[in-house]
Amino acid sequence: MFALEKAISAINNEGIVVFPTDTLYGILGSAFSKKAVERIYGVKGRNTKKPLIVLTSKISGLKKFGIREIPKELKKIWPGKVTVILPTKKFPYIHRGSNSIAFRIPKDKNLLKLLAKTGPLVAPSANPEGKPPARNIKEAKKYFGDNIDLYVAGESKSGKPSTIVKYQKGRWKLIREGAVGGEKLKTLLQ
Repeated sequence: MFALEKAISAINNEGIVVFPTDTLYGILGSAFSKKAVERIYGVKGRNTKKPLIVLTSKISGLKKFGIREIPKELKKIWPGKVTVILPTKKFPYIHRGSNSIAFRIPKDKNLLKLLAKTGPLVAPSANPEGKPPARNIKEAKKYFGDNIDLYVAGESKSGKPSTIVKYQKGRWKLIREGAVGGEKLKTLLQ
């Protein structure tokens, strides 16, 4: 529990933290801190035109991001390993000109506790652009060294990333098949 408190403190002070999510290790920072978001782009060497995923703890939290149309199907999908891209013009430092942000409500209890104390978090996978995601803290430290404010260890992660779907104007489109397979996803979205 001490590590969780340290992570909350680091994030609330615009820091960035490597933390186990319910899919992979992620680099977490406050979605409301442009400074933290820009730091994550730098640390990852991420293409500055690629938007980031945002983890939130409640569907109602989407309103803070200017999401006007909240699909009713989200209640069937979340919490879980499905990321949903929704249209918004707010927070251009997250959406990078795409006018949409990818959101997910995770199922992991520790991550939900963290989100309850920090608010929404950007959460790209813990790896430099083009490299495989870190499966554990040792691999993450090898990638990032002292460029991360805090590393929080958890179990090894070698699963698939979240499935990504896009919702726009009442229509769903599969963008990336991941932890939740196509047939199961189709059932969720019917």
